[in-house]
Amino acid sequence: MASKTSQPAAPAADGAQAAQVPDDIARLSFEEALKALEEIVQRLETGRVDLDAAVAAYERGVWLRKHCEARLGEARTKVERIGIGADGGPSTTPLDVE
Repeated sequence: MASKTSQPAAPAADGAQAAQVPDDIARLSFEEALKALEEIVQRLETGRVDLDAAVAAYERGVWLRKHCEARLGEARTKVERIGIGADGGPSTTPLDVE
């Protein structure tokens, strides 16, 4: 039987598993993670990937998607709306996304 590499299990689609994102993915910027995810999708779409490689790529894609969503969430909380305050000067307020 072939040995598997010791990668963390992919998170459940419903978020039930609260596993840690692998370190190599956690170090990626949003743009790097998105590019890696796009490359995986392109490879899988060709249909020329053997089953084991496809499953491993899919699992990595799940982690990359989770990382991208987390990075977007972080950015969303930092965004502020710039407006004119009561004194006529610029003011900022947290962005209300709801």
